[in-house]
Amino acid sequence: MHKFTVGLAQINTRLGVPEANLETHLARIREAKGAGADLLVFPELSLTGYVLQDLAPEVAHRPAPDDPLFAPLLEASRGLDIVVGFVEEGPRHRFYIADAYLAGGEVVHVHRKVYLPTYGLFDEGRFFAWGDEVRAFDTRFGRMGMLICEDFWHASPPYLLWLDGADMLLFTSASPGRGLSAAPQLESARWVEHINRAYASLFTVFVAHANRVGYEDGLHFWGGSTLFDPAGELLAQAPYDEEALIFHEVDLRELHRVRARLPLLRDERTALVQRELARILSQPNRLR
Repeated sequence: MHKFTVGLAQINTRLGVPEANLETHLARIREAKGAGADLLVFPELSLTGYVLQDLAPEVAHRPAPDDPLFAPLLEASRGLDIVVGFVEEGPRHRFYIADAYLAGGEVVHVHRKVYLPTYGLFDEGRFFAWGDEVRAFDTRFGRMGMLICEDFWHASPPYLLWLDGADMLLFTSASPGRGLSAAPQLESARWVEHINRAYASLFTVFVAHANRVGYEDGLHFWGGSTLFDPAGELLAQAPYDEEALIFHEVDLRELHRVRARLPLLRDERTALVQRELARILSQPNRLR
């Protein structure tokens, strides 16, 4: 399949009410199917809301066919691949900020957020366990990778997904607005768009980013979801500060065109990276 249509569902999630958020998801999925979409990406913690704190255990679910939240989503994933954000309860009752990729009635992949910001207005490390894997996975549209918000503020997770074969990076976030300026966008929005464009062009991959909108416990989520092609060109962008459902067709042949002209993947020296990382890690003072 050379071409497929990506949808970004920029929604305002209700805090701590998964059942209501599920109805929103199912409504957007119906719209996306009607529009001919093949893949629909929802934001970080789209099923629960963001500022959960002590609510995390109460809204946690397991991505399985017998789970009351995931059963209808898995059924809805027949004919339309879906990425949803949720709180996952692990087998030993640890709680993770997670994304699930659903397709054909099955759970294809789950990514647990690796970097939990606990600084400034963020407090995730107090309430969630961190994930410890960054892995690409196969879909009917090729190999992909998922990252959640703070994960893609660090260079290593997108780099690892690129090396693991991902040709499309799916980023989700509940990014609070920060930094007023004279420009028609917040500083946080400018920075996120800047790094997403940079990853697309540095790694010659598609980058799809779904960010939420609305207000929650004093935080303002700005939206502005984007899709970039492997040359770093903006293909589609949702508006700031309002709910939206946007679509754009992706042509995977663009990977061939860009990589033939710019063979960064071909020339990447992974053995050198491995050797130098081992050297740096053997000298703990370098990491202080």
